[in-house]
This record gives sequence, structure tokens and C-alpha cells, in this order.
Amino acid sequence: MSVLFSQEGRAAIEALLFVASEPLSIPTLSKVTHLGEEVVQELLEELQVIYAGEGRGIQLVQVAQGYQLCTRPEYHIYVEKLLQPVNSKLSRAALECLAIIAYQQPITRAEIEKIRGVKADRVLATLLERQLIHTTGRKETIGRPILYSTTPEFLRLFGLNSLADLPHQTNELNIG
Repeated sequence: MSVLFSQEGRAAIEALLFVASEPLSIPTLSKVTHLGEEVVQELLEELQVIYAGEGRGIQLVQVAQGYQLCTRPEYHIYVEKLLQPVNSKLSRAALECLAIIAYQQPITRAEIEKIRGVKADRVLATLLERQLIHTTGRKETIGRPILYSTTPEFLRLFGLNSLADLPHQTNELNIG
């Protein structure tokens, strides 16, 4: 690959990552740039090295089975000042419910409530509204209850590439 071709391809990928509102996969970048997936992978690695350089405010991260430009964590205070985010934190109940879903998916509302010991209707509605979970079908049992699983937005929000990146459980949750 020529230096000029490499520079143009890297610049094109950088531009796409900059304007994308969600992580872009290697196949997507390959399709848009008409570069082979191996070439795209090489160029992404080059960009990661460039952004890892001293004094950079952004980084290229692999998340949710794609790549995304993100601000470096050490500069979050400046970004927060600029954006002045509204209080969009999840409640303790929502985080608890989300953790149960992440580790036990697909899972029904009744199974979540059995683990938590309290109703989960409102919490599930909040998580669905924020697109952190979605319905993934119905369980093959009496009443055919809805099954819930996490979404790519969950992975993106928590900086995970896949569910395999979740911390290992220390206690097994057994659902009857």
C-alpha cells in the first residue's frame, strides 16, 4: 500500500469515525471506503497509535464490536462543563436490574423480580426507554412471558466491546 493511499485511507476512516454517532464496525468502514477489511484494520491500528500520543484529548477505542472516537477520561471535567449534562444517572434499582439482565439474559420480568425480591415494572420501563435493554422474544413456558436482553447501547454506555468483557461473577445466581 502506498504512503499516499495509506494517508488518504486513514484520513477517510478518521473523518467517518468523527461524524459517526455510534461505533463503526470494520465491515462498515470497509464498505464505505472500498478498502479491504485487513487494510481497514491496519489503518485503525495506526490511528490508535497516533491518538495514544502525548497531549491528545481524544482516543480511538474499540467498543460494542466497532470503533469510536472518544474523549480521554482525564478530560471529562471540561466536557461536562461544556455539555452541562442533565441528571441522567440510573437509579440503584435500575443498575441492579440492568446487572441481573446483563448476566442472566435472556431473562423474564418474573425471574428478575424473583432475584430482586421486588416488582420490576417501572425499572424495566425506564431501561427500555433509555434503550439499554430490549425484548428478545418470549419464553417457551406457560404464559409465554417476554424475555429481556441488553442492547448495543448498553455496551457503548458501559464501554464494553461484548458481553464477554463483563466482570466475572463472584456468586452464581440460580433461577429456578
